[in-house]
Amino acid sequence: MILSLIIFILYSNYQYFLGMIGWYSDWIFWFMATVVFVLFNIFPSFKKFPTTRLKRIQRGVILLVLFLITCVVDVGMLIWAILSGSDVIFANSLHAFYAGNVIFWNGIIRVYLSSKQLGIKWRVIGLLCGMIPIAHLIALGYIISITMREYKEETARFYLNQSREQDMVCATKYPILLVHGVFFRDSKHFNYWGRIPEDLQKNGAVVYYGNQESTASVDVCGRQVAERIKEIVETTGCEKVNIIAHSKGGLDSRAAITIFGAAPYVASLTTINTPHRGCLFAEYLLNKAPEGIKKGVSNKYNAAMRKVGDRYPDFLMAVTDLTQDACKKFNDSCPDVEGIYYQSVGSRATSARGGRFPLNLSYNFVRKFDGPNDGLVAVPSMKWGSDFTYVTPTRARGITHADMIDLNRENIDGFDVRETYVQLVSNLKQRGL
Repeated sequence: MILSLIIFILYSNYQYFLGMIGWYSDWIFWFMATVVFVLFNIFPSFKKFPTTRLKRIQRGVILLVLFLITCVVDVGMLIWAILSGSDVIFANSLHAFYAGNVIFWNGIIRVYLSSKQLGIKWRVIGLLCGMIPIAHLIALGYIISITMREYKEETARFYLNQSREQDMVCATKYPILLVHGVFFRDSKHFNYWGRIPEDLQKNGAVVYYGNQESTASVDVCGRQVAERIKEIVETTGCEKVNIIAHSKGGLDSRAAITIFGAAPYVASLTTINTPHRGCLFAEYLLNKAPEGIKKGVSNKYNAAMRKVGDRYPDFLMAVTDLTQDACKKFNDSCPDVEGIYYQSVGSRATSARGGRFPLNLSYNFVRKFDGPNDGLVAVPSMKWGSDFTYVTPTRARGITHADMIDLNRENIDGFDVRETYVQLVSNLKQRGL
């Protein structure tokens, strides 16, 4: 960084320095400085990187930080030149402006193309503030902070997984079956579980997916999950599976185990933010919404789901099965099966601002009816089985329903969702499951 700063200062103000070293060195100095400047823009760092993407981010950040520093340096030199009455002020300023722009665009393109944490929000803010004095520097400061943190956290995560690669901490006796929640499908193009499956596999886990309907009753989805479990056992010979299920997927999995005959093939069930005791908020909406609106929304949603692969989409039944009354009846008819290890995990948001759309809208409504919640499900409703793990961040942001499956691929202060799942599966391994 220090070397690059010196190079930039010499290059952008070469005319001033040439006056000190003599006119006869003009072209030699200009040529050498240009070569070094171009090489630096291509290779701003020679540090070893775990991945190509992280290399681009780190080099982009170096260039952006250098741009901010040189802005300050050039302002200082401009003031110095004005006070000293130098006749190369404008030439140097113009040269510094173009050189600074090269560094800026080089850096910003690298981080825009490589960062996964900037998201659409900060990319748009960066573009909108780009031509606004002062505001563009503030926006750039945030962009640097976000991408530098991403580089550090992802690098640390890479080396953590590498350091325990031989330990295979997630190599459970039985494979992992991930069962999604309502309104989503398992897809090759967009993984419902974000970056979690990849990290589990890096640490030795064998991972399968539930592949049940996006939006159907617990009975329909439970039957499909049971069929999926039997298919996995028959084709792989694994004998049993460890289920990790999110949201309504937890109810689907319990139905698969107790009602649809999958119990002999299940070693454990871990439910994540599942509404085991239902949602009073959902019940209120169903009771208050006009019949015409409910049918209209349901018909349109069901038609859309048929186009993407659902065979029996039923929006109204899926939502109805999440009400308190429906869950009470379900719990009475679906007891746990002896010999299977049941545990649950839950979290909560701390404010509406903690979540993204639509959880930022639903949080306060759910709190009014159900109490502390993750944007959709109340904490008391999440508890099931012999063990309950309450996930809390070290800072005040909170952990939402979507955060618990890494839906937004967002790094959250004080909460590493990938490591949370690695530890969950590692504990299953220690139990001999």
